[in-house]
Amino acid sequence: MATRSLLASAWALDVNTGTSAVPVWTPVKGRSSFKETIDSTMEDDSDFDSEGWGSDEVTQRKWKLECEGKRKRDADNEATFIPDPGQQAILDAGNLVGVGSDIEIRYYRRDGAPDAWQGRVNVQYGGGGGATTALEPFNFTLGGKGKRTAITNPAA
Repeated sequence: MATRSLLASAWALDVNTGTSAVPVWTPVKGRSSFKETIDSTMEDDSDFDSEGWGSDEVTQRKWKLECEGKRKRDADNEATFIPDPGQQAILDAGNLVGVGSDIEIRYYRRDGAPDAWQGRVNVQYGGGGGATTALEPFNFTLGGKGKRTAITNPAA
């Protein structure tokens, strides 16, 4: 039986533009890069009874998502730039400080694989500008605020 690789482009990202009590999951469109990272803090827990072999214990984990893409306009409205609602929610949060600067997200595989997570994140937003012939980029890092929660994949 042949095996096939999973595509990185199968990841979906939604931002909650509603409330925690009544979520409105808005897709973040225009992404061309998606990278999930989990950093672990390790502490040496070696002892004299391990016959010279060392050992480490994970004492903390942090998660983050790094995304890039292009800002796009509604093809039906060339005169006025109407931003993607998901991109705009992230940009808006990235311009705030303190209360309101973190948002709730969920991310999952659109191909139905069981990988699906939800959590609160802080936003570091970048983008704008470029050469005269360049498409306007965006990039952001979503830093997990505490534990992310496994959810049932919305695409399953």
